[in-house]
Order: sequence, then C-alpha cells, then structure tokens
Amino acid sequence: MVEKAYLSVTALTKYIKYKFDNDAHLKNVLLKGEISNFKHHSRGHFYFTIKDNKSQISAIMFASNSNKVKFTPVDGMSVLVEGYISVFESSGNYQIYVHKMSEDGLGNLYLAYEQLKKKLSNEGLFSEEHKLTIPRFPKTIAVLTSPTGAAVQDVINIVNRRYPLAKIIVYPTLVQGEYAKDSIVKQLEKANKQKLVDVIILGRGGGSIEDLWPFNEEEVAYAIYNSKIPIISSVGHETDFTISDFVADLRAPTPSGGAELSVPNQIELLNYLDRMNNQNRVSLNQLMKHKIEVLKRVESSYVFKDPLRVTLNKSKRLDHAIGLLELLNPINRLKQSELDLERTTKGLYIYFERYLAKKENSYLLSINKLELLNPLSIMKKGYSVLKKNDVVIKSIDDVNIDDNVDILVNDGVLCANIISKRKGVK
Repeated sequence: MVEKAYLSVTALTKYIKYKFDNDAHLKNVLLKGEISNFKHHSRGHFYFTIKDNKSQISAIMFASNSNKVKFTPVDGMSVLVEGYISVFESSGNYQIYVHKMSEDGLGNLYLAYEQLKKKLSNEGLFSEEHKLTIPRFPKTIAVLTSPTGAAVQDVINIVNRRYPLAKIIVYPTLVQGEYAKDSIVKQLEKANKQKLVDVIILGRGGGSIEDLWPFNEEEVAYAIYNSKIPIISSVGHETDFTISDFVADLRAPTPSGGAELSVPNQIELLNYLDRMNNQNRVSLNQLMKHKIEVLKRVESSYVFKDPLRVTLNKSKRLDHAIGLLELLNPINRLKQSELDLERTTKGLYIYFERYLAKKENSYLLSINKLELLNPLSIMKKGYSVLKKNDVVIKSIDDVNIDDNVDILVNDGVLCANIISKRKGVK
C-alpha cells in the first residue's frame, strides 16, 4: 500500500502563488471598480477593496506608487487600476498589487453622500448656532448602537472607568442594513420622548461605506437635528465621516472617543479637587494669619488700652456739635444780627460825618480859590477894569483918541474920554 503524501499549508500556498505569478494573464491586469474600506497607512501605502455589484478583491498600492496618485482616494470612488495578481502567503489571500490608479468618476453612494451633504448644509443643519452644549457632568447617558457589538461594551467600560457616577441606558438599535435608518430614527425619538438622559451617544464600529450608510440617510439627519437632547456622533473610525457627524452636536472619531467626550475623567476630577483642597487650605491659613494680625492690632489700639480717650474724643465732638447748634439757634442768630446792624449803623454814621466834613472842607477850599480869582477882590486892592461898550479893553489898540470908556473900580464906575495913548507900561 502506497503511503499518501500530505503537503504543508506553506507548500500549497507557495505552489498557488507560483501559479499566480507565472500566469501571463495575471501579470498585467486592468481593473475597473469602486473603492471601499480605503486606508492610508502612515508609511504611505494604500490598502483598499475594489468591488462591483457582485464581487470584490483586496488591493494594495505601495508608497513608491501611491505618491504618484494626483487625487485623494475615498470610499465610493470609481477608479481604473493597473497591477498584477498575487498571493499574500501569510494569509493565503490573493490580491491585486496596484502600480497605477486613475479616477473613473464617483460611485453612486459617494455621489448620493455629497448631494445630501450639500442639501443639508444649505438648509443650515450643520450650523454651529443650532448645536447643543454637551453637559459637563451628565447623570444619565443613552447609548444608541447594536447591543451585541463591541462598540457598546467599549462605551460602557470607558464611562464606568472614567465617571462611574453616570448611569447608562442602552437603546438597542440596528446600525447596518436596510432597516437600520428606521431603527435609529425610532430610538432617537424614543429617547427624546422619555427624557431620561442628559446626552446621547450614537454610533457603531468601523466598516465599509455600505455598512456605515444608515448614518448617511436623510431621515437620520433630521432626527438628529430635531433632538432636544445633545448627541455625540461616534461612527466608524477616525477617517470615516458621515452625515450624522456633521449634524450632531459633537463628533467623536470612534465610539470609544464618544464615551470619553461624554463624561469627565474621575482621576482628573479628583486631582482637581485635591488641588482645590490644597489651595483652599493655603488660602484659609493666609486668611487666619491676616485675621490674627488684625486682632493683634485691635488689641493694641488705644481703644482697649485707654478707653477714656474714646469718651473724651466723643465729648469734644459733642461740644463742637453743641457750639454749632448754638450758632445756628435763631434767637442767637437774631441777637447777632442786631449787634451787626448796630455796628453797621454806627459805622455808617461815622462814615457820613467824615464824608460831610470832607465835603465841607472841599467846599471852603473851592470858595477860597474862587475868592482869589474874583476880580472884585482884586479891585479892592486898587485895580480897575476898563470897558468900551461893555467890552473889556485889553490893549491900547482896542481904543482910539476921543473914545468914551468906562472905568470900573471897587465902589463904582468912572466915565472917561481918551485924550492920548502910548505903548509900554511906563
């Protein structure tokens, strides 16, 4: 009996890989399809799936070739690729190794996504002014996701670890498939109607664009927008963006991230409380020191050492107030006014007497001056005034020979006739 020869898995895989690598039809494959599950590795490699309506194939494009791609590949984009088919020995899977990729228009899902995103944005569903504030210390948290998935356990574990005071209510929700959008809308409306929670975490784990599509549905977007309870959208991985992310009040990159954003960290809170406690202790000690210093100053003040000084000061102030009241007393003010009137009257009388004496002296002085200038007084001394026709003669030219003139003397008038005249005083 001939013994059977058994191959190892590695040997079989190497043989299949050899067949793939030596098949001329698989060395240069031109492929058309839609991108799904796209990942851009930190080293520059592209990992994705190319699919059509019935089949799909894994694809990889190394950084040496991906650096030449002039557009950003995204899920749902229809592309044309060139490469070769080979087997990845570690997993035994066959895949296409792409060295060229170009756009072939956008896939139907991606087009629908962009159209709905633009429509809702124009309607204002993404505006910051409509977004609610996530409570800092929520009492109860609603988790809308699949009750059997890993996401719900991640959220529960993280919330319990970070903030065990919060209560969690799980609203079992379909997150994938034809009926998922209706389930999401129904549970959101239920949570709002019951009003048992302070914040809602809505989401699921990662997946293809088709898997995440319920979170791109228009009905779900309006349900999120109309929610009176703040919603944290936690859908897929960090690179996945859905319509619910834009409408929600806060976006988390993953369900775990949503759990972290929904509650504070108890360790940080305890550290904060410790810092506040230490700060309060320091502040209280400083306050006590200040109050003790104030007490010492008060104890050393003269109020305690010599309390009579306070009484004396008060007595002085009272005397001063009484003095002011006496000054303001109407009777005293009337008496003072009478004294002031009497002094003013005497002052006026003295002033008037002095004024009259001054005027009298001035009058007499004027009389004397007039008397000195009075021509009659001069005439008493032997002087006379010569007039012709009642006009005073001041010069010999004012009269002629044979003119009749009047000579006014002290006690009368002399009538004379000019018989001669000569120049000069003598």
